[in-house]
Amino acid sequence: MNAWIAAARPRTLPLALASIILGSFLAASVGRFSWLTFTLAALTTIFLQILSNFANDYGDAVSGKDTPDRVGPRRAVATGDLTKEAMFRAILITAGLSLLSGVWLLIEATRETGAWLFWVFLILGLLCIAAAVAYTNGKRPYGYAGYGDIAVLLFFGWVGVLGTYFLHTQSLGTLLLLPASAVGFFATGVLNINNVRDMETDARTGKQSIPVRLGREKAIRYHWLLLVSGMACALVYSLLTAHSLTAYLYLLSFPLFILNGRAVAAHTDPATLNPRLGQLALSTLLFVLLFGLGVIL
Repeated sequence: MNAWIAAARPRTLPLALASIILGSFLAASVGRFSWLTFTLAALTTIFLQILSNFANDYGDAVSGKDTPDRVGPRRAVATGDLTKEAMFRAILITAGLSLLSGVWLLIEATRETGAWLFWVFLILGLLCIAAAVAYTNGKRPYGYAGYGDIAVLLFFGWVGVLGTYFLHTQSLGTLLLLPASAVGFFATGVLNINNVRDMETDARTGKQSIPVRLGREKAIRYHWLLLVSGMACALVYSLLTAHSLTAYLYLLSFPLFILNGRAVAAHTDPATLNPRLGQLALSTLLFVLLFGLGVIL
C-alpha cells in the first residue's frame, strides 16, 4: 500500500486541483456555482493526475529513463517496489475511473443544454486521458521531446480553468484566459524545476526537456519568465476587471514566487530543488485561493 501511495504522488494533487478551484471561484463570482459540478470535476481531475503519475512511472521505467543516478523521488517500477504488470493494470483502472467520473460530470453539467456539448467535452476528456498516458509512453512520448511544458499550460491552465468555468456557467469570456494562463504558467514552472533538477540524467538518457535543450543558464531565465508571466496575467486581469481592492488579495502570494525563482537560480546541487517543487505547487494553490476570495468578496 505504501508503494501505491508513493506512486500516486499525492503531493501533486493540490497543483492539479488549482485550476478546478480557480474555475469554480470565477463561476461563483457571476452567481453560477454548483457544488456537484465542483465535486465531480475535482474527482475527475484527481483520477487524471494519478493516471498521469502512474503512466509516468511506468513509461520512465520501461524506456530506461529512470536510472540509479536520478535525484528525484523514488519510482515504484524502476526500483522494483511494483511490477510493470501491476502498474499497467493500475493505469487501465485509473483511466476507467477517470472516464466514468468524467461522464458523470458531463451528464450533470450538460443536463439542461444540447447533446452536442456533452460530446464536445467527452472528446476533450478523452484527449486528457490520452495526454496523461502519452507523456512518457508510446513510440514517441511527447514528454521526452520537450513538449510537456505546452501540455501543462494547456491542461493545467486553459482547459482546467476555462473548462470548469464553462461547465458551471455554459459561457466563456476572453478575459478569463488571463487567470487561466497565470495558473498554467505557474504549473509549467513546477515542471521546469523538475526538469532543471534532472538535466544531467535526462541528457544522458536522451530526454530532450526544455532545460536540456536550453542549458542551465537559459533554463533559469525561462523559469523567471514563467513566474513573471503568471503574475503579470493576474495583474492585467485585475486592472481590467477589479471593482475593489480585495480583488488584489493574491498579491500576498507573490513574494513566494520571487523566493522560488531566486532559490532555483541559486541552486548548486540538483537535490536541493526537490523542496522547491512542493513550494511552488503550494504557492500556486495559495495564489488560487486568494485570487478566488478576491473575485467573490
